Amino acid sequence: MEACRSSQQTNVTSYRATAVAIITLEAFAGMWINAFLVCVLCIAWVKKKTLNSNEKILLLLGCSRVWCLCFTWISHFLSKIYPKYLYFHHILQLLATIQTFFNYSNLWISACLCGFYCIKIANFRNSFFIYLKVKIDRMVPWLLLGSGILALAISIVIYDLMETVQNSNHTFTCQENFWEARIPMDKHLFSSIFHAGFGYAASFMVVILAAVFLLFSLWRHKRTMQTNSMKDLSVDAHIRAMKSVLSFLVMYSINFVCLVLTIIYATKKENIMTLLISIYLCAFPGVHSLILIFSNPKLEKALLKILSCVKCEFFMK
Repeated sequence: MEACRSSQQTNVTSYRATAVAIITLEAFAGMWINAFLVCVLCIAWVKKKTLNSNEKILLLLGCSRVWCLCFTWISHFLSKIYPKYLYFHHILQLLATIQTFFNYSNLWISACLCGFYCIKIANFRNSFFIYLKVKIDRMVPWLLLGSGILALAISIVIYDLMETVQNSNHTFTCQENFWEARIPMDKHLFSSIFHAGFGYAASFMVVILAAVFLLFSLWRHKRTMQTNSMKDLSVDAHIRAMKSVLSFLVMYSINFVCLVLTIIYATKKENIMTLLISIYLCAFPGVHSLILIFSNPKLEKALLKILSCVKCEFFMK
């Protein structure tokens, strides 16, 4: 009996060590990528004294992802290595709230970026779409502010949920993970899950609509050019935007499934599925930012320049 118990403890320990190691590598790599994105844009901001709408979205997206990855790593590290510290002075409650805020900021700002690409590049003769195309640069700051307000609202809901849970007669053990407290499915929890799911689904719909409109605009534009036997540089802009939006759509679809699975597995014990979900959710901000960097000529040039310098110094040693 004792041998079986010690074997289970060893398996749990190895599981947690593996999870922390993988998530640490992903988190720090993602933070480096997004910090690079922020630094390049800040340098351009200082030189030009201004930023265009695309750069404003990318700058805020990079900042939110750096903090999202930072607090994600902190929560995983504490839940796996020092779970006792999560239950002192509302640390669990604060971490869950802050992590939720930056996670939703990341999702909604990414959706704003896809919507911006769609409105800026797609060609439609609809009067409302033309109005959006003219006003989009003025609307970007308000869209970003709205994204922050929505993220703040959902994080307040999560804060209220965590406070209700902590004030209830639920006991948390050291064997439970950050999101694995045994919570009864009461009306309050269902309300919180509804708001969380609505936030995921609404941002996901924005990305889907942006991809569909861009694809339809590209198809119409290419057909018009073939009919008139003309070549247009906007086709290249369409294709570049489509590559960025479609790659994000694929990643966002997997991310959306993982977020839904996170809700489903919120009351499950540690298993391989929760580890895989955590690994993907932690990899998403870094991988997508890397795609954005290589789809932007200025950012790609700056990254390749840094990598070439690092490569030269490595071979000189």
